[in-house]
Amino acid sequence: MKRLGVNIDHVATVRNARGSSHPDPFTIAKHAMECGAHSITIHLREDRRHIRDSDVLKICKNKKIITNLEISLNEDILKIALKNKPNFICLVPENRKEVTTEGGLNLSKNLNKIRKIIDKFNKNKIRTSLFVDPNLNDIKIAKELNVDCVELHTGKISNLVKSKKNYIYEYNKIKKCCELAKKIGIEVHAGHGLDYKTTAILSKLKEIEEFNIGHFIIGESIVHGLKNTIRRFKKISNT
Repeated sequence: MKRLGVNIDHVATVRNARGSSHPDPFTIAKHAMECGAHSITIHLREDRRHIRDSDVLKICKNKKIITNLEISLNEDILKIALKNKPNFICLVPENRKEVTTEGGLNLSKNLNKIRKIIDKFNKNKIRTSLFVDPNLNDIKIAKELNVDCVELHTGKISNLVKSKKNYIYEYNKIKKCCELAKKIGIEVHAGHGLDYKTTAILSKLKEIEEFNIGHFIIGESIVHGLKNTIRRFKKISNT
């Protein structure tokens, strides 16, 4: 069964818009797990635009919440991650002016730094993934870095599907990356910009073991509820 991780960053975005404590990301994280999510993703950004340090503490402390913490390569953020010991960590690029993550990590540019970071997380028995663009060279580098998983950036194919453009070339790139990763022993995840239709398309790739979805789930839940939305994604991804 393909797993579903629910990103709750935008719950924090709504809370922060009023500077209040509602809606509480911790409460929603627990609820999402009760609704059938396999894990909860939170991104602790350097500017704290949505998830805060206190959210990380509360969510990681509750062992009933399987937590996937997304972080940049920032030293201070790394210390917070090691202190809170989430179940999983996903290393992502971070641009202060971006609205959302725009692409995968530049592995070649940050090779030595990433290697040291992964070694630290491996010693602490934290499953680590790298958020990468779907290209074969990055999959090969990920293997050299001794990482557990890669999460393929699906933003481009998602945009093509939504705009009803030809997505086959991008799909084949993802397919080849999935096949190579599986062959060399790296677990494959997928995330960014996913909706029902793109998830259904990518679910045909048997190598993908986990989908991480946030914005669409939170938006869809306003009308259909979190439980129904999670249930539908789980059904689509495993059809």
